[in-house]
Amino acid sequence: MIDEKTVRNIVEKVVKERLGNDLYPGQTVETSEGFEKIKDPSGILKITESTVKCEPFEQKGVALKDVTTLKEAPNMGCGIMELDHTAFEWTLTYDEYDIVLEGVLEIEIDGRVLTAHPGEIIFIPKNSHIHFQTPSFTRYVYVTYPADWQ
Repeated sequence: MIDEKTVRNIVEKVVKERLGNDLYPGQTVETSEGFEKIKDPSGILKITESTVKCEPFEQKGVALKDVTTLKEAPNMGCGIMELDHTAFEWTLTYDEYDIVLEGVLEIEIDGRVLTAHPGEIIFIPKNSHIHFQTPSFTRYVYVTYPADWQ
C-alpha cells in the first residue's frame, strides 16, 4: 500500500510539470528560491521566515530575498532583508514597512536616527531619502506598496 506522503509527492510532481513553478492551492513546497511557502485555496500565502535565505544585494553587508511574486501579490511586495555592520543610502519610490525580527535597525533621515528593535515597526513614506544602517546585524521583514519596488 502506498502511504499518503508518497501519493502527495507524486501528485505535486505531476501538477508541477503541468503548472511549472506556480503554486497550486493547498500546496506546500520549498520554492526554487530555497524557502517554504504554502498557498491556501483562498489565495492566502504562508511563508516560513526561518527558511528564507537572503542573497547579496548591491552593497557588501546587505542581503535580501523577495518572498512573494508579482503574480501572487500584485499590489504589495514582501521580503526579508539583512544588514551586517553596514549602512546604505536609498530613495524609496514606494511606501515601506520594516518589521525588525532580530538586531537593531536604524533609519537616518535629515540627520535624525530612528531606531527599531525586535518586534518594532518602522514606516517609511514614498519619496523618503534615507540611510538604512545597523551597528551590528539585523534581520527584518519589509512590506512595500506598490509591490514592484525596484
